Amino acid sequence: MKLGLCIPLRRYATPDFIRTLGSVSEQLGFDSLWVGEHVVMFDDHKSDYPLTGEVMPGDPRDNIEIDLFTSLAYLAAVTSRIRLGSYVAILPQRNPVYTAKEAANIDWLSNGRFDFGVGIGWSVQEYEAVAAKFEKRGARCRSYLEVIKSLWCDPVSEYEDEFYKLEPCLFYPKPVQQPHPPIFYGGQSDKTFERVAEQAQGWDSIGVEPVRLASQIKKLEKALEKQGRSRDEITINACPYPDEYDHETFRQYKEAGVDQVILLHEPTSSSTGELESLLNNLAERHMDFVKSL
Repeated sequence: MKLGLCIPLRRYATPDFIRTLGSVSEQLGFDSLWVGEHVVMFDDHKSDYPLTGEVMPGDPRDNIEIDLFTSLAYLAAVTSRIRLGSYVAILPQRNPVYTAKEAANIDWLSNGRFDFGVGIGWSVQEYEAVAAKFEKRGARCRSYLEVIKSLWCDPVSEYEDEFYKLEPCLFYPKPVQQPHPPIFYGGQSDKTFERVAEQAQGWDSIGVEPVRLASQIKKLEKALEKQGRSRDEITINACPYPDEYDHETFRQYKEAGVDQVILLHEPTSSSTGELESLLNNLAERHMDFVKSL
C-alpha cells in the first residue's frame, strides 16, 4: 500500500515552507503530496461542514488556502519523483477551460506526475462568491469534466450540453500522461460512486473509518459493474482525518481494499524546522509498515 500526504497550504505556507514540504516529503519516500482548495471562507457559514455535520471548526481565517494550481506548479519545480495532486479542486465553481489549462500545465511541468482530484464542494457562499450556481453542481461537474477531457485528448476540442458550450478549438500542450491525468472524485454519497464509475480512475475518501469504507467500496463495485468496469481500474485513496489512526487502522484499510493512505496534518506555523520534524516523525512511525502491507 502507498503512503501520501495532504498538508493544507494556509497562511503559514511561505515559499521556504513549500520548498521544504516538497523536497523533504520526496526524500523521505512518500508516494504523493496533495493540496486542497478554498478560495474564500466566511465568519458565518450557511452550510454545514460535511465531515462533522456542523459548522466548520476553527477560525475561518486559518482555513483559507493559497491557490491550488500555482502551489502545485511550485512543488513541481522543487521535486522530481513524488506525485502531486489536488485534494480536491471544486470543479463546478471553476471555469472548465481555464481549469483544463492549469491542470494540464501541472502535468506538463511535473513531467506527468499530476493526479486530478475533483469534488462538488459544500459551501453555498463560496459558490456565490465566484458567481457560480450551487444547484445541479453534481451534473455540472460531470459536464465540466467532459469539457476538460475533450481539451486534453482531442486534436480539435468541442463540447455542448445544457451547462457548457465549447466551440471547436485547439488546446496545447496536451498533458504528458495519456490519455490524460488520472481523475479522482472526492465524496461519500451514492452519487459519488456513480460519478467515479462513469468518469474517473480513482476515488478520494476522507474521514471514513475502515468498516464503513468497506461497505462503501461494495457500493462502488456495483456502480462500476453497471458501467462495465472492474474494481482494478480504480485507485482508492483513504484519509483518516479527523479521526485518530494507528497501524491497525492501516491494516484494516488495506483489507477493505484501499490502495493509498493519505495522512492529513495541519502545521501550526511557517517554521520549516517544525515541518521537517512533522514529516520525519510521520515517516519514521508509518512508512515501513504501510509499504509492507
